[in-house]
Amino acid sequence: MDKIKNNLNMIGLALILAAIVGIKLWPYKKIVPIVLAVLGIAALASYFALNLSSLKKGFKRKSFLYSSNLMLVVVLVLAIVVLLNVILARNHHRFDFTQAKLHSLSDQSATVLKALKQDIMVRCFFREGNFGRAAMENLLKNFTYHSGKIKYEFSDPDKNPGLVKRYDVTQDGTSIFEAGDKDNRITTTTEGDAVNALIKITRAAKKTITFLEGHGEHTIEGSDELGYSNAKAELEKLGYEVKKLALALADNFPKDCALLVVPGPQKDLLPNEMETIKTYLETGGRVFFMSDPETATGLIPYLLQFGVKLENDLIVDTVSRLLGGDYFMPVVTEYDYHEITKNFRFATFFPYARSVDALTEGKPDGVTLTVIAKTSPNAWSERELDQKEVAFNKDKDKLGPISLAVVGTVKNKAEEKKAEEANQPPAEDKPETQTEAKPEAKAAPAEAKDAPAEPAAPKGDGRLAVFGDSDFASNRYYNMSANGNLFLNTVNWLTEESDLISIQPKTQNPRTIQLGPSQGRILFFVAVLLIPLAVLILGVSIWIRRRTL
Repeated sequence: MDKIKNNLNMIGLALILAAIVGIKLWPYKKIVPIVLAVLGIAALASYFALNLSSLKKGFKRKSFLYSSNLMLVVVLVLAIVVLLNVILARNHHRFDFTQAKLHSLSDQSATVLKALKQDIMVRCFFREGNFGRAAMENLLKNFTYHSGKIKYEFSDPDKNPGLVKRYDVTQDGTSIFEAGDKDNRITTTTEGDAVNALIKITRAAKKTITFLEGHGEHTIEGSDELGYSNAKAELEKLGYEVKKLALALADNFPKDCALLVVPGPQKDLLPNEMETIKTYLETGGRVFFMSDPETATGLIPYLLQFGVKLENDLIVDTVSRLLGGDYFMPVVTEYDYHEITKNFRFATFFPYARSVDALTEGKPDGVTLTVIAKTSPNAWSERELDQKEVAFNKDKDKLGPISLAVVGTVKNKAEEKKAEEANQPPAEDKPETQTEAKPEAKAAPAEAKDAPAEPAAPKGDGRLAVFGDSDFASNRYYNMSANGNLFLNTVNWLTEESDLISIQPKTQNPRTIQLGPSQGRILFFVAVLLIPLAVLILGVSIWIRRRTL
């Protein structure tokens, strides 16, 4: 009986523990756990009642005081740990210690996610055993870390035929992004495709990019090496609408054009085409010129009026030879600071390129230009194009670094004129004022009639980009290093879609050490022979010394 009385506390705790386990394992059977809990509490109460006198004596012992202090310290430590967990759970932060940040999103993706204003639901259909599920789940966890607007759900197509039929899923590994009544689906697990899907369903309206044709330019429908079909496909992934335009045959310039691309004309543009493009640029339009050496010579004086100096030369770069190219494929590894090249750390190659620079003197008013890409100092601008062998001539040629790409803004003359008219005091002579106002009053309805609903025509200052090569964005070279990224970055800057700046590929640098034959022998001798021998000698000496004690 005394044995039971002294162990009632352990019996009570065991009964309470059994009640907790029972309610967790069988939540629908509550009677037995409740009975066990009541019996456990009764056993504890009985223990304290029957052993009250002995407990009072025990409280006065030094051992109890020491143990109670220890318990107090344990409770305080546990409280601190719980408090830290609560704080860290409410203020979650991740650290990525890899050099290339392989487990984190790019800055561009994070910008897109933080700018989300509506809830996004991602429904992922992956079968059990699909290795892509873990990659997609990790990616979506990264998305939710940057934005609380992202929710996701994984479903097995074999176990959810109703959902499969409802969403018309035909391929395992399909992820559907939903925002309101818009949706977009992908079948990959890459960051770029997932972010592009977000962009497509959150954009209010598509912007139209128009490629000029009729002068021997690269065609967006060409799938050969010189075509621009890859560039077109990537632009459409970003939510752009891509069209082509024969400006010489067009009745008027398209009103919905957000950007005009002139991809390497082989012949000069007609005078009326140049004038139309100039008017478009000076009224807030955006134009992307890409000009190859010894072609379309009329662009040289034409671009001078915007402060861009297009040279009739050929860039020769000896560094490209070391990277597997020839002397006529200049490589760019360093870029001047600009929104286009911010955080851009990859090489770009420009096969058969000419130099483009910004005028330092005589630059027209209202034009701001920036050189964003230059070759290495080992390159030079070859001015004698008729010679058979290329060699640097210090009297005629220009030594590098040579600029290859210029971007800038052009003041909107239409808005500037409106602002000037708004600031002018009203004229005193009413007949003259009415006579001047009549043509404007007639022209206004016509403009309003021709204007499309959306997307609206560009407002603000015009934007201009001039590259000394067009082949770098062709199908043959588009995927070479970061050529395609630079092309997309330029397009996105011209269309003022800063959060669409192309996502840079993440690369993992190999951690290898190259050893020579002598270094390898030294490493083998030290690691395999010398160190083990030293350990053996030390151990034997200690053993001998202990035997003699």
